Amino acid sequence: MPRKIPIEQKGFSPFLDMVGMTFNTVADGYSQTVLQITEPLLNSTRVVHGGVTFTLTDCGMGAALFSILDENERVRTVETQIVYFRAVSSGTLVCDTRVINRSKRIAVLESEVKHKGKLVSKAIGTFSIIKGRQEWKSLIDGEVVEDR
Repeated sequence: MPRKIPIEQKGFSPFLDMVGMTFNTVADGYSQTVLQITEPLLNSTRVVHGGVTFTLTDCGMGAALFSILDENERVRTVETQIVYFRAVSSGTLVCDTRVINRSKRIAVLESEVKHKGKLVSKAIGTFSIIKGRQEWKSLIDGEVVEDR
């Protein structure tokens, strides 16, 4: 059964709350994320930091895939390739993401970030799909952490 993301709920993802990213839609292998550009999101040349655009892409991909997972499945980003086409410094960024292909263990997704209808970046990402609860070892301190 597909999973639901509480897209209106503050605190669901503290990181997204901090950045200011919101979801318009998450359903059926699709997501649309939106971000109002603010001063803290600009780099030293006064345009949106590439990491901000990447965040929209990565989180949009995770949400789109999450919407077609079973209850006992989790996802992890394996890799993402992103191409930047234009710099922006104000307004709103909109990221549309679709699942292109999903198998038992791997999914491939595609995202486009636009500003006033013009393409800012395009990305393709690969995610792993993990069944059940997992334990993983922290690469930093060797501590075993349970995936909840």
